[in-house]
Amino acid sequence: MFSRLRGLRKLLAHRPDEAPVARPPVRQHNIFEAAAVYVSGCAEDDQEQVDEAVTWVSPEALSFGVSELACRAVIALARERDESPQTVARSLLGLPAA
Repeated sequence: MFSRLRGLRKLLAHRPDEAPVARPPVRQHNIFEAAAVYVSGCAEDDQEQVDEAVTWVSPEALSFGVSELACRAVIALARERDESPQTVARSLLGLPAA
């Protein structure tokens, strides 16, 4: 009797006629997008934006992206100001000229 109930329970639990639930594909963010959102969130003091960006990629990848963004920003500012990247970086950090 109990074995029949177990068999019936298994049969009722498995319903192959039901269509699988279609989930929208999860959008993958790349490290540069995460870095841009993270840094702009820090600059704008938007903790929600920072928290969201942190979940998109690994901490190592985010660190690399932020570093790459910093390098590109310093190079762009150096060209704009017609100064060396070292001078611009030190200026941005409030350090005296070397």
